[in-house]
Amino acid sequence: MLESILITIATAATPLLIAAMGELVVERSGVLNLGVEGMMVMGAITGFAVALSTGSPWLGVLAAVVVGAAFSLLFGFLTLTLVTNQVATGLALTLFGLGLSGMLGEGFVGRPGVKMANLDIPVLSDIPFIGRLLFGQDPIFYLSILLTIAVAYFLFSTRAGLKLRAVGDNHASAHAQGINVIAIRYGAVMFGGACAGLAGAYLSLVYTPQWVENMTAGRGWIALALVVFASWRPWRVVAGAYLFGGVTIGQLHAQAQGVGIPSQLLSSLPYLATIAVLVIISRNRRLTLMNTPASLGRPFVPDR
Repeated sequence: MLESILITIATAATPLLIAAMGELVVERSGVLNLGVEGMMVMGAITGFAVALSTGSPWLGVLAAVVVGAAFSLLFGFLTLTLVTNQVATGLALTLFGLGLSGMLGEGFVGRPGVKMANLDIPVLSDIPFIGRLLFGQDPIFYLSILLTIAVAYFLFSTRAGLKLRAVGDNHASAHAQGINVIAIRYGAVMFGGACAGLAGAYLSLVYTPQWVENMTAGRGWIALALVVFASWRPWRVVAGAYLFGGVTIGQLHAQAQGVGIPSQLLSSLPYLATIAVLVIISRNRRLTLMNTPASLGRPFVPDR
């Protein structure tokens, strides 16, 4: 019983972790992209449609990553080249993604999807309790762990990561040092979009292999909150993702056990937890200001 609960928590946490890790890199570069929800839902419908058409979940994942990156490129063009307001553009991107995915996915509602198979490592996956938990998960679960390691190493152990953080902390000084601020931000934004697309594909190919309109159900907003919760640190994002994954699965098990609480209230628990965490974090203003990229959300025009 406990093993099954832990497995479902890991499954619920994986899309949050992937989307939040991508957004962390974006915000470390000084860009605030509120369009994560829209890119995730476009990744979900794209991954589902391509996997159903080809029979290959991996082609679905690849298509979702490309579409997520393409949507982020639209955001990047508007905010980095045309210097539109990042908050308004991100919100518009989310609304656009939700509407477009609903239209494109109308013919796929109710159709059984193509589920990505879990790994089955001989001997190791048969170990009692930890076998299925550590060695019998889906491939994207392991990819999310590798992604976390790669992002942490890139940001804090490479020259390119140092440049990206320098751009996020003070884009004017970085530009004066000869760093191409716009190019680095474009790369970060596209990486974040690709991660959001991958997270969306996970929902429609692994978590629940089907298409339902607005199936992201606010997970993109939770991913955004996770970045703040983690104070822009990769390993704290892991803790936050699994915490929120546990809350999500906890409310589902509570409903299944017939707990005497309205199901609507139980379903809102992950979002109530998000609000509570943000309120608690905001009380420690010194810690928040210390870790927040100083140029976050501020536009940059090289010739000014």
